[in-house]
Amino acid sequence: MKSANPHRGSDFEDFLKNEGWYDEINARAVKKLLTLQLAQALAETGLTKTELAARMRTSRAAVARLMDPDNNALNLATMSKAAQALGKRLDIQLVENN
Repeated sequence: MKSANPHRGSDFEDFLKNEGWYDEINARAVKKLLTLQLAQALAETGLTKTELAARMRTSRAAVARLMDPDNNALNLATMSKAAQALGKRLDIQLVENN
C-alpha cells in the first residue's frame, strides 16, 4: 500500500534543501554553536565581556555582537581574536557532504 505522504521516508535535511532553507539555517546553527562555545569559555575563565574586549583590543559592543547568536555577521578574524584571548584557537574545516 502506497503512502499518501510524498515526504515520508525523507529526512529533515532533505526537506530544508528542497525548500531552499538549508544553507541559511545551517549558517545560523553554526553561529549559535560558536556563540555558545564562546560563552562557555568566558564562564570557564571567569572573564567578563569587558575584559575579553580589552584582551582583544576592541570594544565591548563588538564582543556583544560577536556573542549575539542572532547576529549572523560572523567575522572569522574577530572570532579568531576572541579564541586567542581565551587561550584557545579557532578550528574551521571543509567536510564532505553526506
